[in-house]
Amino acid sequence: MLKMRKFLVLFLVMLLSFTLVACNGSSKTSSENSKSDPSTKVNENGEIDTSEFVTITMMALGDKPTNGQLEKVMEQVNAKLKEKTNAHLEIKWIEWADYMTKYNLTLASGEPVDLIITATDWLDAWGNAQKGAFMDITELLPTYAPQTWGEVSEENWEQTKYEDKIVMIPEDSYTQWVNHGFFYRTDWAKEFGITEPIKDFETLGEYFQGIVDNKPGVIPWDTPGTNVTTAWGYTTSYSDAIELPIATGVFPIYWAQSYDEAYNVMSPVFEDTFVDYAKLMKDWADKGYWRADVLNYKGDTRALFQAGKTGADQHHTETFSGLRTQMDLKQPGSEIDMFAWSDTRDNLISMSVTHGATAVGAHSENPERALMVYDLLRNDEEIYKLFNYGIEGVQYEIADGKRVRPEGYDETKDSFASNFWGGRVDKFEIPSSDKWEGVSEMYAEYDKIKKPYPYGRFVFDSTPVEAELAALSQVTAQMVPAIAFGKAGDPEKAVKDLRNRLEAAGYEKVLKEIQKQMDEYKKLVEGN
Repeated sequence: MLKMRKFLVLFLVMLLSFTLVACNGSSKTSSENSKSDPSTKVNENGEIDTSEFVTITMMALGDKPTNGQLEKVMEQVNAKLKEKTNAHLEIKWIEWADYMTKYNLTLASGEPVDLIITATDWLDAWGNAQKGAFMDITELLPTYAPQTWGEVSEENWEQTKYEDKIVMIPEDSYTQWVNHGFFYRTDWAKEFGITEPIKDFETLGEYFQGIVDNKPGVIPWDTPGTNVTTAWGYTTSYSDAIELPIATGVFPIYWAQSYDEAYNVMSPVFEDTFVDYAKLMKDWADKGYWRADVLNYKGDTRALFQAGKTGADQHHTETFSGLRTQMDLKQPGSEIDMFAWSDTRDNLISMSVTHGATAVGAHSENPERALMVYDLLRNDEEIYKLFNYGIEGVQYEIADGKRVRPEGYDETKDSFASNFWGGRVDKFEIPSSDKWEGVSEMYAEYDKIKKPYPYGRFVFDSTPVEAELAALSQVTAQMVPAIAFGKAGDPEKAVKDLRNRLEAAGYEKVLKEIQKQMDEYKKLVEGN
């Protein structure tokens, strides 16, 4: 009887342990999360058995195209994927409206997504890795994505590791700059007596005033009230601070002092620079440089810029390179230029190789086949061009080595996008006729002043301060937009109130925790 009781107790303990493991599976970032009997096996001769047909899902950012072209392109992509790896690919779209919340909720739900577009600097990849959203693919890569495995350098693989395990594949063979700033009309600037390129906020203000004085009915900068990037821009332009890869809502509170002091944590919000910024934004608001209801506005301001209804647009270099050629068509005779945040004092950090990346979901039922599909998307030229550009003759043609629109192309009816921002490679890129040729000169200028990205291996463990980070994010969402658009009353008082709210939300506790982990990271980097 005693033996039977011991057996029952042991059985119950084992059952409870199994249940806990199953319930807590999302806390693992491990290949253990893959099913024990994978549909994709390797036989004793090293051959991969893909006899079982599977569907692979890819989570991508963006509004799903509705003109039917996505389905037509994917029909051809999937025919080739079936032929080469007996798999079918479906894209799961995370719409732009409140995308960060939807993205994180999907990952937290335990949904068995196979491939996930992610990023360490704008899609909270490390935070999701800590929560167990991504699978450890270290052992799977050499077998199931051999070409990618061989082409990514050891140094770049190091930047994809969480707890010494590879949890994402870097988009490290694609040339791009997402250096943010303002786009403006140089033909108008010249009318206002501004003959040199704009390189600071003071001159930009003169340009905006020129529009108020000389262009009736034109809003100097028409923008949605969610666009608070001027806070980034002013900080970058008027200090040496560099942003840390730690999300705190609509504005990153924590930065490093400078590139030379990359391990010293601070916040620009608590510096005089931020007060100066708030004062300038209040001044611009009072002068009418944006619409009075800016905080509630959600219009298509890029279209308004192209129509000559607003004097500025705001985004990054890649967007500018396409917009410049579009303006030649939509506003013949117009000229536009870009005031990049780095123009003021050469404060420019290189992009991380994980600005774009692809992970395998922790609950993927077919991680091996998912990696095989990824390897084809990245390294099979025919599939790459289909998945990134669409069907030749419908979405594009090639003339003089560049992609051009076919005769009769209609953007509404014929456009296609897959938003594959996690595995593009220069070797298969076809330059677009829509892209301004001078962008290479801009890149060359950036290359002269850029400093290496210092945080490629820094993974902030937010566990000790999760509640505080959530509270800080809530404060930035509530208060920063009003300051950014001069709608918070007296700017000095507004900044003081923001600081008080941040401190009450746990600013100091988070600062100390970041500094503690940064000190450890410094030892790792410097080998001390």
